[in-house]
Amino acid sequence: MTTVVALVPSPGHVYPGHEESPTRFQYLGRWVSKPYASSLRFLEPQPAPREAVSAVHTGRMLRDFEDACRRGPGITDYAPTYVTQATYADAFLAAGAVLDCTRAVLEGRAQNAFAIVRPPGHHAEPGASMGFCLLNNIAIAVRAALESGVKKALIVDFDVHHGNGTQAVFFDEQRVAFLSTQQENIYPFRTGFIHDAPHARGRIVNVPLPARSGDATFGRIADEVLTPLVGHFAPEMIFVSAGFDGHWDDPLAELGLSSAGYHAYAHRLVELAGQTCGGKIVFSLEGGYNPKNVASGVDAVLAALTGTPFSPQDPSPYPEPDITQRLEEVRSWNEAES
Repeated sequence: MTTVVALVPSPGHVYPGHEESPTRFQYLGRWVSKPYASSLRFLEPQPAPREAVSAVHTGRMLRDFEDACRRGPGITDYAPTYVTQATYADAFLAAGAVLDCTRAVLEGRAQNAFAIVRPPGHHAEPGASMGFCLLNNIAIAVRAALESGVKKALIVDFDVHHGNGTQAVFFDEQRVAFLSTQQENIYPFRTGFIHDAPHARGRIVNVPLPARSGDATFGRIADEVLTPLVGHFAPEMIFVSAGFDGHWDDPLAELGLSSAGYHAYAHRLVELAGQTCGGKIVFSLEGGYNPKNVASGVDAVLAALTGTPFSPQDPSPYPEPDITQRLEEVRSWNEAES
């Protein structure tokens, strides 16, 4: 099994004191010493073509983004999202890395892939960058996959924040299902509710979670929400927005995942891809603001993608809430039209 990896650290995309910085990647590396090293093949990513990005983002948005970068550095929204004079090229390279990983899997040059990139993308909407995200990397890759002949794609977003941008891109796209798990009542505040998409029950599935929901919670979500969705929707390819800010030790949020929980969830996703779409699955990095957790999360996903044993030692010290009623609400809403 070959796993393709594309790495885009974007050292020029940096703003003083900002959490989304190149230091997020400081513990990545030493790849040859990893137990999964023999299964990896690194790509040299190329910038996303303008037409691929324009399939997701409006021309006005891209012009405004380019102008803001030219004038940079500066803050562009209250999140705060920032740009520098390097950001425009860095964002296109990050999107291109996810595209290159997708093409490698679609063309049979790899079984699966992980684009380890920044800046992240899942908050970026068709008409606006926001939430530390400049271009919606995963949406650009999914749109390209559809145009290349994939009939149905599933996007699973396990970042601690709701992927409002990805949801917006595919809100009315019948060929794309979207499952997002996120901590409730945090950024972006206005999306991520169970009832966000009444016209798309069973296709757009949001699971807002109380603080400290962790490994056991995500095990139940895998069993009770993810697996039935895959069985019902029958995707030909799975894409994953992999945010590691749901770790119990992340500075910006309060979920309760550990590296073991990330590995278990990623492993289930890889299993489901093997059962339904010939193993075709692409992960793309989103958030995660404790650099050690980013590194352990990347290890967890790469171990799952390569079938390598994984034994982390970072269990959450916090008890988990009971989410039985929440899962019943999610199932009831989505099964009504599925």
